[in-house]
Amino acid sequence: MSLQRTIKRKLDVAIKAGDITSIKNLIPLIEKALDRPNNLILCSDAYKYSHHKFYPEKIEVVRSYLESRGGKFENTVFYGLQIYLKEFLEGIAITAEDVDEAYEILGDEKGVFGRDDVFDRTKFDYIVKEHGGRLPILIKAAPEGTVVDFKNVLMTIENTDINCAWLTNFLETILLQVWYPITVATLSREVKKIALKYLQKTTTHDATTLDFMLGFVLNDFGFRGVSSVQSARNGGSAHLVNFKGSDTTIANLVIKDIYNSDFRGAGIPATEHSIMTIKGEEGEIDMIRRVLETFPTGMVACVCDSYDIFRTCSQYLGSELKDLIMSRPAEAGNAFVVRPDSGDPAMTLKEVFKILFDKFGYTTNDKGYKILPPQIRVIQGDGVNINSIAKIYAMLDDLKISAENLVFGMGGKLLQADINRDTQNFATKASSVMIDGVEHDVVKSPTEIDEHGNFIKSFKKSKSGRLKLVKTAKGYETITSKDPAFDVAEDVMIPVFENGVILKEHTFEEIRERAAISVEELETVKEVY
Repeated sequence: MSLQRTIKRKLDVAIKAGDITSIKNLIPLIEKALDRPNNLILCSDAYKYSHHKFYPEKIEVVRSYLESRGGKFENTVFYGLQIYLKEFLEGIAITAEDVDEAYEILGDEKGVFGRDDVFDRTKFDYIVKEHGGRLPILIKAAPEGTVVDFKNVLMTIENTDINCAWLTNFLETILLQVWYPITVATLSREVKKIALKYLQKTTTHDATTLDFMLGFVLNDFGFRGVSSVQSARNGGSAHLVNFKGSDTTIANLVIKDIYNSDFRGAGIPATEHSIMTIKGEEGEIDMIRRVLETFPTGMVACVCDSYDIFRTCSQYLGSELKDLIMSRPAEAGNAFVVRPDSGDPAMTLKEVFKILFDKFGYTTNDKGYKILPPQIRVIQGDGVNINSIAKIYAMLDDLKISAENLVFGMGGKLLQADINRDTQNFATKASSVMIDGVEHDVVKSPTEIDEHGNFIKSFKKSKSGRLKLVKTAKGYETITSKDPAFDVAEDVMIPVFENGVILKEHTFEEIRERAAISVEELETVKEVY
């Protein structure tokens, strides 16, 4: 029986009997069900339940690590581990009820394996009995927000009870899911580097103004494009490591509850096609007027492609509604934002800007780039990915249009469609074990055949020995226990979790600060990813 059903049954009995003591005794289980509702025992790959039988006798410790083995981006933003520690591992992670429920799924010949000699419930019963359901595990990790070149250790995990050596890699399945917020944060940051490069090139604003503008260049439109609410929460918060604009409001719960921060992603009033088409084609201009009159100050966005965006920009915005638009305050943050939503993004924007410059005029800054009046701006939210953003910025640069005229909204291509675990080739591998008191290095080093039929050593070769992440003048470097300087080297990774207790928590503001972009990084920004 599941923990939740057990609590309901026992609570119902206690309430009917007026047994306050029994109700109070249920509080730890209720807290566990509320804070960690998933049965952690079932949050692993089926084959892992057999591994306790395969490890050699007298194995006492298994040490494993997480790394990005290389991929689309040359570095990664380490982010999101705190989410998984709090939602799966902290405190009482396993209860007797969890073990019972897992046994129903895995334990006998009617279960997952069709046999009763794979799943050994005594392994988990031991954790409940000897550790009160708290996991005898030590995790060290780089501080969240740290930007690390790929092929470096980001996190290590090892068991602290010699009877639980099997537990280290049993937890791989759930802990490796940290690849997702890491990859979203990394992708988002790479877009930020492109945007900053073009803002610096095409604008004349001071650093403070530029930083404020940069915060809203890429807005998260991805909630509807992901497969789960959990993805929206975790991925949406990862984007906010770099930017401030987001329509994925539920991501703020992660920032508030997991990272104990007051930072919030910001949104603005905006229309959709159900609003703009409600009066038919002839009524579109009335709906635009309604938008302008409803929000005469502050930012407001309006989708303008319901019928003919070029007519809308030229006739409606640039003629009949021009005075109403230009009556908005000239101070930054009060723009009416035009949103194209169909067609080739670059070509559509080229024509839209041509019309808007013709109808509203423009100023030219000291670098020779054109800027629309502050009352009107453009957002592109259709067909947006990292490559189309780079292409659009390059086109604007060629046309001498300042990057400050445009912001982006990015949906599934930010939170799901363009990313997976292999975007950065994340893996967790064992690197060291202790058997009967003796340390042994562990390594994976495959030989493979490439597309030309040549035998080569695989990029999947793992690291061996005990590991440290060290900061050097050239960046971060992983050293192993084979290195003569290993014992004296300062490890960037710090203990963050031990035996059910989170030892170190990071605030969201700290993470954002660590992930900030250095001037040197802009020298190597790519145009195609």
